[in-house]
Amino acid sequence: MDLPVDDDGPAVAAPPLEAALEAILMVVDEPVAEVTLAQVLERPTHEVAAALRGLAAEYTASGRGFDLREVAGGWRFYTRADCAPLVERFVRDGQQTRLTQAALETLAVVAYRQPVSRARVAAIRGVNSDGVMRTLVARGLVEEAGTDPESQAVLYRTSSYFLERLGLRDLSELPELAPFLPDDVENLEETTQ
Repeated sequence: MDLPVDDDGPAVAAPPLEAALEAILMVVDEPVAEVTLAQVLERPTHEVAAALRGLAAEYTASGRGFDLREVAGGWRFYTRADCAPLVERFVRDGQQTRLTQAALETLAVVAYRQPVSRARVAAIRGVNSDGVMRTLVARGLVEEAGTDPESQAVLYRTSSYFLERLGLRDLSELPELAPFLPDDVENLEETTQ
């Protein structure tokens, strides 16, 4: 079979859709939407979506060391859970990268009350959270979300990186807080205001 020739030499046959998707997803550093992949590959979105789901199922069935997952509005490769400790040991090489208790508390307040100001976070936690907020912003888990029209305070929300790290598609997948709250939550709310 002869391939058409253009001014730059012989044309190269396009790779199969699955191979093209794998090649692109191998180099991304954040999830890529199906529509974006479809545009780049000049293929219908429904074909790209079906191919992504097929690849994800194939990787799972064959027990590969990685997964193809849909998170935060797009697709990306992730380390399979049973291989994660090995990769973590390789990447970290003894470095501590976990969030502190204060950072986890602050992140939870932002996640469930967003958009929220630093002052409101501090009022809910009962301690100054400025340093912790700066750390969360620096790590890309929290981002600015405008200003409060009344107080002009900067408001914060969780980022798409937060969703990605937690493996969530959107905030509606956050677990319900009700089972973890005390029975007299109304009195608790009044004391924090």
